[in-house]
Amino acid sequence: MSDTLRDQLLGLGFKAAPKPERTNDRKPDRRPDARRDGRPAGKPQGARPAGKPGEGQRPARDGDRRPQGKGRPAGARPPQGAPGKPRSREDIDLAKAYAIRAQKEKDDRIEAERLKQEEARLRREAKAKLEVLLEGKSLNAEAADIARHFPYGGKIKRIYVTADQLKALNAGELGVLQQNGRYVLVTAAVLADAEAVFAPSVALKVDPDAPAGEDPYADPQYQVPDDLVW
Repeated sequence: MSDTLRDQLLGLGFKAAPKPERTNDRKPDRRPDARRDGRPAGKPQGARPAGKPGEGQRPARDGDRRPQGKGRPAGARPPQGAPGKPRSREDIDLAKAYAIRAQKEKDDRIEAERLKQEEARLRREAKAKLEVLLEGKSLNAEAADIARHFPYGGKIKRIYVTADQLKALNAGELGVLQQNGRYVLVTAAVLADAEAVFAPSVALKVDPDAPAGEDPYADPQYQVPDDLVW
């Protein structure tokens, strides 16, 4: 609208429209319990909000706990280094005796196992030497038909020989060795060497100076009972 028209209207009695008042852009909080500082009205500053017991409180730490009364709380461990019940002299001596006996039994088992293994090793080595010693020295004859019985290993064993071999065997000129489950007829010299290498291999060794009749199996006519367990 031009100023001329405005002046004309004012001359006619019209009043100019009032200018709008400027207000703060932030609308005031009209809630009755609201305050300018943002805290709810009616509650003192620093007061804790009401709620469940313990709600909003800092959980207690182990260091914040203090024992009540003279005793420790149930289930609590005694302080480190606290002396326990003293052991008597008798208990200490008994514990030492048990420890010494247990150690001795362990040492004995270890030693027994060591000796067993050592004996087995020596036995294997002796048998290997005996096998080398007897190579080509067996006197067993295919035509032998006379049974010569002899005790060995708690049982009665036998070897077949000829008539001449039987006389030489009874005279101590020959002997019998056990090798891998079979019996080998050898000379007295070989028998002596084999005895030096592995004595358990000697199955029959006749003493020529022994009284007659001491060896009942020397007679080829000797009959072994049929019910004898071989």
